[in-house]
Amino acid sequence: MKPRRQVYLVCFEQEVDGTFSAYVPVLPGCYSQGVTLEEARANIVEAIQAYNESVKKDRLPLYDPSRAVIGNVEVEA
Repeated sequence: MKPRRQVYLVCFEQEVDGTFSAYVPVLPGCYSQGVTLEEARANIVEAIQAYNESVKKDRLPLYDPSRAVIGNVEVEA
């Protein structure tokens, strides 16, 4: 049986030193970084996999990313 696949929204930010940080808004504490965007992308995939393995080990339900609502808000600068 083929493993179930999920798509997660990942936010990437370029830091002042040129490296990249990455985090998954719907997975608290799931973040990573990389020297390049490609490295940050590969590292966050590993972080998501580790996060999900930890959740499974603790016998908790996996978060369904399709339940997330992403939007913008406007504030005075």
